[in-house]
Amino acid sequence: MPMKDKSPLLEMTGVSKVFQREILNIESLALQEGLIYGVIGPSGAGKSTLLRIINLLTPPTQGTYHFMGEVVQRESDRERLKFQREMALVFQKTLLFRESVWHNIAFGLKARKIPRRDVEKRVDELLAYLGMEDLAHRRGDTLSGGEAQRVAIARAVAFEPKLLLLDEPTANLDPRNVALIEDMIQGMSRDKGITVVMVTHNVFQARRVSDQVIFIDEGRIVEIGPVDRVFSPEAHRKTRAYVQGKMIY
Repeated sequence: MPMKDKSPLLEMTGVSKVFQREILNIESLALQEGLIYGVIGPSGAGKSTLLRIINLLTPPTQGTYHFMGEVVQRESDRERLKFQREMALVFQKTLLFRESVWHNIAFGLKARKIPRRDVEKRVDELLAYLGMEDLAHRRGDTLSGGEAQRVAIARAVAFEPKLLLLDEPTANLDPRNVALIEDMIQGMSRDKGITVVMVTHNVFQARRVSDQVIFIDEGRIVEIGPVDRVFSPEAHRKTRAYVQGKMIY
């Protein structure tokens, strides 16, 4: 008997967001576990709004949302928190505590009332896995931009979320730190099975890092598919225009 397809980790249908005008209109979106999704599109296309809706920070105007096989009842604070605890969102601008890197990474675990011994073990193992032991005792407010972003991502994945959301994680960073963070993202997805949704203006980064690419324009998903297809002559004309550096109106 053939195996059934695995249910999506996250599924959205008819999700829209209206402020003074319609910002986002997603007919359907399904994210499979363990994949990296690169989200590209012009400024103002609705990419960051999509991340905030996925993370339940911004309520959609309408639409249905399933996560981990359950309907998300956004009106309930308890329900929303339950699902948010399985996600992590890292913004472009990193905010770290003045304490050590070790304590920055441990903060979320302590807040979840994880036993101290387990916190210590998990933080030490994560620092070793990410090759960041040399930063363990550095204060968060003394780090470079690239170092701080690596710590922010490490802090986000310390509790092993099902879904990691990244909003321009390497904007304005030097090539070395870009490479380190890209390796970090791919390693966490590959080794830990974390699903990643990464908004980026860098189409080359989306091509390097992603398993699937989502192209958004004017609040709508124009195209979603494997990297090779999205970056091919067979892609939608708007997608081709965007990745070729042409302006879209």
